[in-house]
Amino acid sequence: MGSAAIFSHVARGSSNDKESIRYTAAPTRRLTGMGRSEAIEEALAALKSAREICTETQVAAAITRMAEAVTQVVQHDNPVVLAVMRGGVFTATELCRRLTFPYQFDFVHGTRYGDLLTGGELNWPVPPSANLAGRTVVVVDDILDRGLTLHALYEALQQLGVVAIYSAVLVSKAVGVSASRPEVDFVGLNVDDVYVFGCGMDYKGYWRGLPSLFSLAS
Repeated sequence: MGSAAIFSHVARGSSNDKESIRYTAAPTRRLTGMGRSEAIEEALAALKSAREICTETQVAAAITRMAEAVTQVVQHDNPVVLAVMRGGVFTATELCRRLTFPYQFDFVHGTRYGDLLTGGELNWPVPPSANLAGRTVVVVDDILDRGLTLHALYEALQQLGVVAIYSAVLVSKAVGVSASRPEVDFVGLNVDDVYVFGCGMDYKGYWRGLPSLFSLAS
């Protein structure tokens, strides 16, 4: 899967080229299958029955350890920290707060879940804006599951001319080893193969901002 296929359909204009920028309203996401109040009630019920598997203190300590490890490896490489939206924004933000060396920040949107509980087809709505050729990149995501999103992103970054790619995920699921599951350089927490939410991860679009990590009741 080449970068042209992944990133070609989206291009960001220069912030100084105001005449060429067109602003369009984002499409409204409408709930299907249930009303808005039903979706909220379901989200509340899911949280009420969920089990807290990592406290806010444990999550913060894990991200601090990740930041220390990242610093040791890339502090002299002028890296780009590349957050994978949407879930990776939480981890990337908390990680960057703990980095004290010079780096640049960018993001890419790659997703397999949407508002579903199981991964589907890969979508890449937003490519990175920076020229990454010749750069060291630290990809930051929320969770390593089967690794399909991260694997596809690795391939795209290699074709963009990145010279070194490191990866950091807050959570790694114990799903076994597969050919498509890449090795991750920096891992904060290891969990069983259960559906988790909070700390950037959502339950059907809700609860990304929770500071603790929860597992969905079986």
